[in-house]
Amino acid sequence: MGLESSVILITGGNAGIGRAIASRFLRSGSVVIILGINTESGQETVAAFKEEYPSCSVAFYTCDVSQTAAVDAAVETILREYGRIDVVVNNAGIVADQLLMKMQEDEWDRVLQVNLKSCYNVCRATVRSMLRNRQGRIINISSVIGLMGNSGQTNYAASKAGMIGFSKSLAKEVATRGITVNCVAPGFIETQMTASLAESHKQAILQDIPMGYMGGPEDIAEAVYFLASPVARYITGQVLAVDGGMVMH
Repeated sequence: MGLESSVILITGGNAGIGRAIASRFLRSGSVVIILGINTESGQETVAAFKEEYPSCSVAFYTCDVSQTAAVDAAVETILREYGRIDVVVNNAGIVADQLLMKMQEDEWDRVLQVNLKSCYNVCRATVRSMLRNRQGRIINISSVIGLMGNSGQTNYAASKAGMIGFSKSLAKEVATRGITVNCVAPGFIETQMTASLAESHKQAILQDIPMGYMGGPEDIAEAVYFLASPVARYITGQVLAVDGGMVMH
């Protein structure tokens, strides 16, 4: 859908949903750049992609996306080396689940730093070049938890709901320059995190999913790819829930 040779920046692209998103863009012939904090994992991911897609263009930059100066430096290097960034996917995220009355300040701060401030850092660092180019796609990976809440996840829910408000506001700021900003809100997706859940917990989750099964990382990747493509040029400020029907508006 017209994304060949486009430069795609993905945060947290070493595993799970992020890796599936990177793979989807590489299959289309895009140039993929991954930001993450684990250098060894990043290098392994790049090597695996190059083995799977021998002619692909993929790179990893070690960067703590919760740190403003680190993101500014990484983006400056990427723009110098690649000339532009066409698509940004803010996927980096962590959880530190705890009931609010027991939640420590650092558990709150770290989740907000990694999940929400990283979105500010990356968008702020990249949007200026998109404005100059009068084109760009920003896709922020939120969560159905940001729409419906969840006991024991006030920090995570706040970060993901904040991402939605952030995206809608930024969408209004940049719309006249041909830049779209949207959120994808995954439901329960089969990843390493959900694989560790007790079977009873999984069954309880499935009862809340009208379609009756968990999605896969590729389901999120296809939604992201659609929103990044030219066919989605008139969609901005929206939240696309990919959740098997858990949250219906």
